[in-house]
Amino acid sequence: MVKKLTIGTRGSELALWQANHIQNELAAIGIEAEIKIIKTQGDKILNLRLDKLEGKGFFTKELEEELLAGTIDLAVHCLKDLPTNHPAGLTIAAIPPREEATEYLLILKDCVDVSQKLSLKKGAMVGTSSNRRKAQLLGLRSDLEIEDLRGNVPTRIQKLRDENYDAIMLAKAGIKRLGLDVSEFHVEELAPTEFVPAPAQGALAIQIRESDSELFEALQKLHDPETAEQVGVERKVLNLFEGGCHMPLGCYCKKEDGAFEVWTSKAETADDFPERLFLRSETAEGLAEKIVAKYSKERKQPAKVFISREIGEHSYFRKALESKGIEIEGRSLIRTFPIVTVLDQFILKNIDWVFFSSRNSVEYFFNLKPLLPKKTQFGVVGRGSEDALRKFGHFADFVGESGDITEVAEDFAKLVSGKNILFPRAQDSLQSIQKSLPADAKIIDLPIYETVIEENIDQSYADVLIFTSPSNVDAYFVDNLLEPGQQVIAIGNSTGKKFDEMGVKYALPYSPDEIGLTEAVFGIEIR
Repeated sequence: MVKKLTIGTRGSELALWQANHIQNELAAIGIEAEIKIIKTQGDKILNLRLDKLEGKGFFTKELEEELLAGTIDLAVHCLKDLPTNHPAGLTIAAIPPREEATEYLLILKDCVDVSQKLSLKKGAMVGTSSNRRKAQLLGLRSDLEIEDLRGNVPTRIQKLRDENYDAIMLAKAGIKRLGLDVSEFHVEELAPTEFVPAPAQGALAIQIRESDSELFEALQKLHDPETAEQVGVERKVLNLFEGGCHMPLGCYCKKEDGAFEVWTSKAETADDFPERLFLRSETAEGLAEKIVAKYSKERKQPAKVFISREIGEHSYFRKALESKGIEIEGRSLIRTFPIVTVLDQFILKNIDWVFFSSRNSVEYFFNLKPLLPKKTQFGVVGRGSEDALRKFGHFADFVGESGDITEVAEDFAKLVSGKNILFPRAQDSLQSIQKSLPADAKIIDLPIYETVIEENIDQSYADVLIFTSPSNVDAYFVDNLLEPGQQVIAIGNSTGKKFDEMGVKYALPYSPDEIGLTEAVFGIEIR
């Protein structure tokens, strides 16, 4: 290819970074290109919310028009901004490897409250122009005040610096690509499995004319089929919902051990509670259709859900189910009691890590008022234990990302070679994490509470039964059996193994916290 190409791009700093990045990638495969800046509707109209702008493609339409007119040869887009239906004559030739789809919540340091979810003080004002972000933020923290935020990435950060907001939410990819220093703020990093990003967030698209077959072939060297396959699922979901940037829809797909795992969050409006869903499939074919079908108003959902735990009035799980008219029967089938009332502070002297495998272990440990070295780091089995740790004013340095205790143990083991790790635990704990640690890690065992099973437990006739621990399974099935049609959700592998022994089918949430439970319940269809 002899011709010098022209790359069309928006003029924001992030768009120019993206165009320069592709220009360099092209140079590496022997293709020379220059950059042409094109203003779009989204760049010109800065006084309106994004959902007030007319039509779709307000960050891409003008670039596509110049492509069709032949004044540029390729356009570089944020794929999440590109409508799912292409103008006739254009095609996406390449999707390079995706940047992280993680969200950043940047918080003014005097507005931080680590005891609260997201580390935001009560009633904090958060800036975002995204209905998707607003719906999920209010789902997690209904006390927050959400205000519109427009402008390019540096402009938005400056608005936070000027204290127009207490916090703002941005994609990590943009901050990382621009190499921006945000150390003056508290940075809350929200994984895409926790806070679901926009479809194709973090991915770029190179768009060309369909007739440029030679250019298409050359661009395959920049194309990443795995990224394309995963974002293809996300964009198909968006297409089937007939949504655009204004829709409160998040969708994130990743491939793990050969299977596709997809998280979806959808609300009717930015002020409605989002419905969360997690789905796993061996193939991408038909996967988007299955996801959209789960959101059908005709689908029969559970009328009542039992859970073997007390559920607070303001719990995410309660609010999520009640938003769909689902009744909750929450009652613990066990009681816990401390077996340590005074802590020997000497054992804490050289502790490097404290690992918690349950909410109870967090609460019973800190009730003992431990005096820990400043260097101490904290590990937790999942987000539920992380939330409990926050209430005592501490961040988790390691959080298990799935309900698979084997995976959590393997990930934690990579961090603690040669370290001293304290394990506050239940007396009857299976100690799964401890068994997976490297030989040179020193384990300090600290049983601090015991579990006692309640007697004469009443039968539940709910459509779905959720069991939060093996002890709760043992307690319930002393006197009760499953009713015909009842479906079971087990939190954690050890709870699941109880049902394996009983020959009972069950669903296992991706993450053993209230969001994971919500996803599992919404994934169940009553027949």
